[in-house]
Amino acid sequence: MTDSDLPAPSLSGEEPSAKPARMSRSVMSDIIFPSDTNYHGTMFGGVVMQYIDKIATIASMRHSRRGVVTASSDSLDFLAPVKVGEAILLEAFVSWTHRSSMEVYVKVESENLFTGERKTTATSFLTFVALDEHGKPTPVPGVIPETDEEKRLYDSAKERYEARARRKAQRKQGEARP
Repeated sequence: MTDSDLPAPSLSGEEPSAKPARMSRSVMSDIIFPSDTNYHGTMFGGVVMQYIDKIATIASMRHSRRGVVTASSDSLDFLAPVKVGEAILLEAFVSWTHRSSMEVYVKVESENLFTGERKTTATSFLTFVALDEHGKPTPVPGVIPETDEEKRLYDSAKERYEARARRKAQRKQGEARP
């Protein structure tokens, strides 16, 4: 199935049809040079974060076929460093949606290009909001999970959504106090 096989997002305000998670799957790779690294010879965390935001943006735009904005970065777990001379490999897909928002899962790996050894170096969840032509939030298609990984993330997404909502409400309450 290709994007052209699926209905386009609705401009009338009605909910767009659900799309398989694989339709948003996006992959990016790059080689890490000394200018990308800190004094340990490992990739700057901020540079990893920039890559994550870029690939998640691509995945959310593929899913919604709309302009998007980053609404939150829920978690970023650094599991292992990416070293100078290694390749960084990122994979992202929309794991769940809620009206105009999309949860995007990003997995980051490093690859030793001489041995082929790969390791997971980071994982992250971000939330993006799709915007209409006036810059206002607009409905997005639902997600149809197909693989075991997609199903696992889809099934646990409501918990993450509710945790984000609680966190946001707590922050708003804290700001309202004198």
